[in-house]
Formats: sequence, structure tokens, C-alpha cells
Amino acid sequence: MLLCYAYVAVVIVVSERIDTILHISRKSARKFLHVMIGNLSFIIPFFTLTIFPALVAAPFIVVTFLASPYSPFKTFSERMKDLSDITEEGHQLGLVFYAISYTSLAVLFASKAYIIAAGILPMAYGDAAASIVGERFGKRKYRLVAQKSLEGSAAMFVFSFMSVAASMIFFSFLYHFALVDNIVAALAASAVATVVEAFSPMGFDNLTVPAVSVLVFLLYKGGI
Repeated sequence: MLLCYAYVAVVIVVSERIDTILHISRKSARKFLHVMIGNLSFIIPFFTLTIFPALVAAPFIVVTFLASPYSPFKTFSERMKDLSDITEEGHQLGLVFYAISYTSLAVLFASKAYIIAAGILPMAYGDAAASIVGERFGKRKYRLVAQKSLEGSAAMFVFSFMSVAASMIFFSFLYHFALVDNIVAALAASAVATVVEAFSPMGFDNLTVPAVSVLVFLLYKGGI
């Protein structure tokens, strides 16, 4: 748990500075944070108690809220400037929603980390790819709730599926499940997550995409 806390702290600091180091946009730096935090799902099987993953994620609900513009303690927000700056670049509660999704999935499915991965990785990798590809190559725009691009949505689907499918291969060495069935479920979850992301207002996809991805994944698997 201490190593996970340290990892998250390092990722936050790096995310704050990576835009100037690599000359990338602040938006891309924020997505780097999403991806790196999403990778924590691969660590979950190695905890000795299923409560530990939730204990890792839950404190960041409070931390990210106190670092947001809605914090009642402005001095805390100032002290957490690295995290606050990243938060303000996107939806002001986006990271709070991310922490809520992670914690909820950890509470419900810590004994089967591949289910958590099915929800978190489309948000971590899929949404990050959608944002970066859409920003740089998005020519065909459309608007359902927020403005999106077909190129960004295509990237969302491809990277969601690739990341979840790769995770299923990894988890197949740790859990007993039918790999092909899980990859088919990953394909369905990625497709629906892409549609949900297109309908979700900025920031709220951090709630909707993980929830719907897990639901579709479980439906295609026939249950937990």
C-alpha cells in the first residue's frame, strides 16, 4: 500500500511537469496521469487482503476534492498545487469522479481484478487516446452532448479494446477463466464504452465509462 501511495504521488508530480519536459499540451499531461493511475489495476491481485485496493483508492476521493476549486480549505488546495493545476485543466471534479469509480470497483471486485481492469482501462487508455487523437487529428466533428470527433471515438474504441484484451491475457495467468470469452466481453464493453463516452459531458465520463464497461463485460460473461 505504501508503494502504491508513493507511486501515485510520483505520477502526480511528473504529470505536473511533463508538459514542459516533453513539450506536450497540459491536456496530454492530464491524460498521462489517467493512464498511469489506471495501471494500478495490474497490482491488485498481489495484495494479501481484498480490502487493501479500496484503502489505496479511497483517500484520493478526499484528496482530489480538497485540491479542486470546490475545496472549503483553500490553503490545502494551494499546498497541493501540482494536483490542483491538473484538476483545473480538465473538468473540475474529473479526478474526484475517477477516484470514486476506482474505489467503487475495488470494493466490489477486488477478488477478481480483471473485472476492475475491464472498467478502468477504457477510461485510462481509451479516453486518453480519444483526447489526444481527437485533438491532433480530429477532422470529422460531431456533437451529442460535448463536441467529439470520429477519429477520437475510433481511437477510444481501439485503445479500450487493446488495453482490456491485453489485461485479460495478463490476468489469465492469475485467474481461471475462459480467455476467449473474456476477450469477446472486452470487445463488447469497449464498443459500448465508446458510445457512452460520446454522450458523457466533460468529466462525467470518469463515472459513466467505468460503470458501463463493467456492466457490459459482466453481461457478456454471464455474471461475476
